[in-house]
Amino acid sequence: MGNLLISSAVLADSHLHTPMYFFLCNLSVEDLGFASVITPKLLVSLWAKSRTISLGGCMSQDYFYQFLGCTEGLLYTVMTFDRYMAICHLLRYLIIMNRRVCAILAASTWVTSSFHATILTSLTFTLPYCGPNVVDYFFCDIFPMVKLACVDTYVIKTVSFTNIGMVPMTCFLLILMSYVRIVASVVRMRSAEHRQKAVSTCASHLTVVYFFFGPCALLYTQPSLSNVLATPTQIFCNVVTPMLNPVIYTLRNKEVKAAFRKMKRA
Repeated sequence: MGNLLISSAVLADSHLHTPMYFFLCNLSVEDLGFASVITPKLLVSLWAKSRTISLGGCMSQDYFYQFLGCTEGLLYTVMTFDRYMAICHLLRYLIIMNRRVCAILAASTWVTSSFHATILTSLTFTLPYCGPNVVDYFFCDIFPMVKLACVDTYVIKTVSFTNIGMVPMTCFLLILMSYVRIVASVVRMRSAEHRQKAVSTCASHLTVVYFFFGPCALLYTQPSLSNVLATPTQIFCNVVTPMLNPVIYTLRNKEVKAAFRKMKRA
């Protein structure tokens, strides 16, 4: 509901037709999808005691998990670039971050993630599986799946770790470098009001970045992490984080609150 409300507010209020809210709307759509990949099947497993999944369902789960997870990381990177341009190059911001550039950046995140997920899913499900057919996890992720293959999986494990590890690491480094420049610019600001607004906006973004990259680092740098730790971490990523994002972005955001009030009056 929170993500749907944010998307509706951005579409309905012309004051929110800016690059920052355009990317936030993309993040809300991604969160809606991400929460729908694993959670429904998990609830069925818990309530109906049905712990089976078809091969097609397993492939779909794996594909959309990789696709939307990669999209989220890339969107956070693009949103950081947007904040960097807004704070460090304010006078040229609207010229550089025009509608065409924003559309290209957003489309690039979705297209790149689609290729990323296609490669990983294809490599995983072209392996020969001779049995058993029981995945020792609560959804079809790459590492639990390749354990069932009856051939040497060194190549797929190496490619998967490189692909999954390098994408978040590259995004994280780009975000880190951008924020070093942002902090330097904020410190040099003379207006206390502008400084407070910049800090408030960046604080929300840094919070969601932490909630995304923290669990990613724990899960994919430690592939042998026990299920006792891996399962709650994954549930946090797939259920709690998409629910927290709209709260974090609207809690101190006067513009979004004003848009909600307009929607309520209408």
